Amino acid sequence: MSAVSGTGGSTATRPARADDARGADDAGAHDDAPLLEIADHGLIGDLRTAALVGKDGTIDWFCAGRFDAPSVFGRLLDPDAGCWRLFPTCEVSSTGQFYFPDSNVLITRFLTEQGVVEVQDFMPLHRSTGGGGTSATDPDGRSVVHRQRIVRRVVCVRGSMSLSTTVAPRFDYARGAHEVRADDHGARFIGGDVELALGSSVELERGERDVTAEFSLREGDEATFVLHVVDDEGPADEHAHRPENAGRLFRHTVDYWRDWLASSTYTGRWREMIHRSALTLKLLTYEPTGAIIAAPTAALPEELGGERNWDYRYVWMRDAAFTVYALMRLGFTAEAEAFMGWMADRFRETDGVDDDDLPESGPLQTMYRVDGDPKLEEEELDHLAGYAGSTPVRIGNGAATQLQLDIYGELIDSVYLFDKYGTPISWRTWQDLTRVVEWVCEHWDQADEGIWETRGGRQDHVFSRLMCWVAIERMVRMARKRGLPADLERWTAVRDEIYRQVMDRGFKAEKGADGAFVQHYADGVLDASVLLMPMVKFCSPRDPRFLSTLEAIEEHLVSDSLVHRYDPEASPDGADGGEGTFSICSFWYVEALTRAGRLEDARLALEKMFTYANHLGLYAEQISLTGQQLGNFPQAFTHFSLISAAYNLDRSLG
Repeated sequence: MSAVSGTGGSTATRPARADDARGADDAGAHDDAPLLEIADHGLIGDLRTAALVGKDGTIDWFCAGRFDAPSVFGRLLDPDAGCWRLFPTCEVSSTGQFYFPDSNVLITRFLTEQGVVEVQDFMPLHRSTGGGGTSATDPDGRSVVHRQRIVRRVVCVRGSMSLSTTVAPRFDYARGAHEVRADDHGARFIGGDVELALGSSVELERGERDVTAEFSLREGDEATFVLHVVDDEGPADEHAHRPENAGRLFRHTVDYWRDWLASSTYTGRWREMIHRSALTLKLLTYEPTGAIIAAPTAALPEELGGERNWDYRYVWMRDAAFTVYALMRLGFTAEAEAFMGWMADRFRETDGVDDDDLPESGPLQTMYRVDGDPKLEEEELDHLAGYAGSTPVRIGNGAATQLQLDIYGELIDSVYLFDKYGTPISWRTWQDLTRVVEWVCEHWDQADEGIWETRGGRQDHVFSRLMCWVAIERMVRMARKRGLPADLERWTAVRDEIYRQVMDRGFKAEKGADGAFVQHYADGVLDASVLLMPMVKFCSPRDPRFLSTLEAIEEHLVSDSLVHRYDPEASPDGADGGEGTFSICSFWYVEALTRAGRLEDARLALEKMFTYANHLGLYAEQISLTGQQLGNFPQAFTHFSLISAAYNLDRSLG
């Protein structure tokens, strides 16, 4: 164990005891702190990657460089997979966590009888110069290069307190070895092709794999730690950990988020919840390419101890399209434009390829990496214990090559809305879309894995047919509105054929009191995805067929305000075990009630759903019947459906 000097700041550190059998390395290698609930975390990020910070001050999840890179802090999935702990050494009376107003700067407060300390966690951002990439300007207009850093400012606001920190990275999902080196400003962790530089305003103690510090603060004192991801964009800012520089980064980052949020056009009843959801969706964007991911985490379980543990750190075409819609509704068009550019690149990867030579999934894959790479081979990490023992821990995603016909409807609908409310699409984009819709016209009438990515075999899914109808119908609208060249006779004929088939085969008269639209043609299993029918203008929200469907879903899939997407026992999906209620479906239910004219029921259901948010207004993918958040966190699906439901209900209430 050797000392590593730091500069400036607070009261000096105490070296770890030489006779401590565990030592700093063992303490970091196996963290005995209690496992936090999934919901007991906040999210920080820099539009390239993100980190989860627990209410106990521990960073439990962080992938260096970008969202889909291997983790360096992975304690969320195994106590031996690395973390960054920062906590008082005295007994804590209570803790609290909140976001600095109108920002994604996270504040964690520790309260004791002796004092109160705040930990300010953020990843610095500057005003973008536009066009993606790494160029930005500071508030004075000076050009800056983006450097990826986690900044942790520890400020004593009352009394005094002693604290401890342990930085214990475990590279490559805790599979890779690394070394720790001292430098003039702190320490460096070098693991494979990833290097992290740690700067500190207090003295550090260096072990073989971990770095620790113990320090005391009095009222007005501040200690600062900066973890820099060393890359080719430029040298690390060796003085960022100095309190005055960290304060400047804090102000710049708050300014960035407030400037971004100021573009919102929403001023309605649920402004706080909607804006927090918008800020969360923005954190899930990958600025260098315009990509939008589904969630920043991997393998968090849909059922504790179960096997439904998937990796969501990728760009689902469906999720990204819905996110674009939600952000455009609030006035954020730059994100839509950036994603359209990313999507256009995916279209052109199969430009000129004959239909017979396309992959089975068609001209587009279900999901991609943030840089557009389609390779997402699924892998199980047997060395990780899983969150609360939930295994297998999966990275990659085997659903990437599935046939999910609905993605074409969601994508083309988002392009239609962008063309209508943003910038009219180009001739090249129209050519790309024409090629896609021609493929849809040829291939819509086949079984697929569907929106829920089932692994139990393909079915003739009603929702997939519905969204194929949307894809063609929106292309017809754009062609007619702008006079764009199109085979309207063929397109409208196929569109109408799909419509009639859904009405003839997708509605089961024997399901429920007056019949219902169902999951697939083979049987009468209910599925909450059909709640979208009036939202995509397939049918009137007061059509008797839709109202009876809504009634059947309420009877069989709704528990209070919580909605199951379907019943896995009635419709086996290829995965064992159960799952929680699906939050996107719960917000779709609110919107369906709104459009059906049941405004008081919709408002009550929405207010109940707000109670299931965590202490920061964040949602995972699912909620158990006991209110526990499950699945990857936070989930774009949930937050964009919240925005849509609250926005439309607010407008209907007047």
